[in-house]
Amino acid sequence: MAKLSAVVSLLISRLVAAAAIQTVTWATRLESAKETTTNLQFYFHDTLSGKNPSAVRIAQAIDTDKSPTLFGIVMMADDPLTETPDPQSKLVGRAQGLYGSACQDQLSLIMSMSFVFVDGPYNRSSISLLGNNRAMNPVREMPIVGGTGFFRLARGYAIAQTHRMDFKTGDAIVRYNVTVVH
Repeated sequence: MAKLSAVVSLLISRLVAAAAIQTVTWATRLESAKETTTNLQFYFHDTLSGKNPSAVRIAQAIDTDKSPTLFGIVMMADDPLTETPDPQSKLVGRAQGLYGSACQDQLSLIMSMSFVFVDGPYNRSSISLLGNNRAMNPVREMPIVGGTGFFRLARGYAIAQTHRMDFKTGDAIVRYNVTVVH
């Protein structure tokens, strides 16, 4: 019996020591079942033409201009986000980031964008989009992979639909419907 008691005592002390090793002083874990789902709708104005474009070419492959999909082109954007498709409607944010043509046989953009909001309760908050945008499809879905401020720890998806596209200039207005869990 004494041996069994000693073995049990030894096991308990090792379990306590193992638990102490896993406890850290520099981190706190908070568990909560409370999450918020927010739906946002806005219009993205990507302007490549004119005196003050909102998106500019920053890099390209040698043969980009020979490709029907502009494969290898990289653009930097600071596009306005508005309440309606009218470029003069209320500014709700800016789409800031990169996109590039990532497919040789169809127009497919890899996008890395932060939608930075400048109005209302979301002012100075942002959501981050990272994914493939098959721009010629009528409806595209891309992942929301993070956020800041009000949208801290965000995840979700964005549905994009082209509202208007000028194939001569490359200018586009795209409706975004975004669902974010945070």
